[in-house]
Amino acid sequence: MKSNRNNGKSFGVFTILIIGIVLFNNNVLAATKNGFDLANATIRQDQILGGGPSKDGIPAIFEPRLIAAVSASYLKPEDRVIGVELDGVSRAYPISILNWHEIVNDKINQYSFAVTYCPLCGTGVAFYSKLRGKDAEFSVSGLLYNSDVLLYDRGTESLWSQILGEAISGELVGEKLKTIPISHTTWRAWLKQHPETTVLSDNTGFSRDYSRNPYQGYEKTRSLYFQVNNTAPATYHPKEAVVGVEIDGVFKAYPFVELDKSGLSKFEDTVNGTRITIVWDSVNRSVKLFDQNRDRIAGIQGFWFAWFAFHPDTLVFKGG
Repeated sequence: MKSNRNNGKSFGVFTILIIGIVLFNNNVLAATKNGFDLANATIRQDQILGGGPSKDGIPAIFEPRLIAAVSASYLKPEDRVIGVELDGVSRAYPISILNWHEIVNDKINQYSFAVTYCPLCGTGVAFYSKLRGKDAEFSVSGLLYNSDVLLYDRGTESLWSQILGEAISGELVGEKLKTIPISHTTWRAWLKQHPETTVLSDNTGFSRDYSRNPYQGYEKTRSLYFQVNNTAPATYHPKEAVVGVEIDGVFKAYPFVELDKSGLSKFEDTVNGTRITIVWDSVNRSVKLFDQNRDRIAGIQGFWFAWFAFHPDTLVFKGG
């Protein structure tokens, strides 16, 4: 009997030890996804979702090959591009390529920057990529927050929310990226405004069929692939294109359907007491925003559901 009691006691200690190990491992696993440490994440870990691909499963582009516009035979006039004008240099980054890579790391003169695109949210954002005084490179984590891509910088492996423009975990948590105004427009419009532009070549070094949209039909359906924290009102189709702007903590969305209703190609509005100018190109479905000094404002063009998921308190422009 004594032996049995000892065995029972030993089994109990062993069981507690195993349970402790399992709980410890579960805690570790809960704090890491795709190999990223989420222990200091500023958002709930269960809201950081795996998008399917592993870390770098969607390969970012480094040292992009730029070609003259006349050589871009793979582009049609109506194809969508993200245009960047920086330090007097114009470059275009086709959505057909960004659909497959999501991030292009580039440099114009002394300015390093990253052009980012999230196909799930329709959001294109360009950031200066200098972190703590050093040039940084960004890659795709394979993780999502509010259906939006989480980038990571390769130096510290901190995770960055594209729409927030902020590090949400890692060494640089809480730090902000500075956005660059972009043109989210057609190749036709960009080329007309910037005939000297160069454009990202489809010879990227990766074997991808850039003539095929891997998200074909996604913009038309009301369904989302991944959950979001705040469901947008059904006032608009979830994938209705909007351009969103922030003025000192106040957010406002300009749905394209409302811009069409207004019938105006250029008008002024007030956001948080600040006058801004909106230039609406209904043909090429693109918007430019300017402040009172006629300087460009870096708004975010994307889907209605995505803007609302991050900014449920947003104001909304009504065109009539």
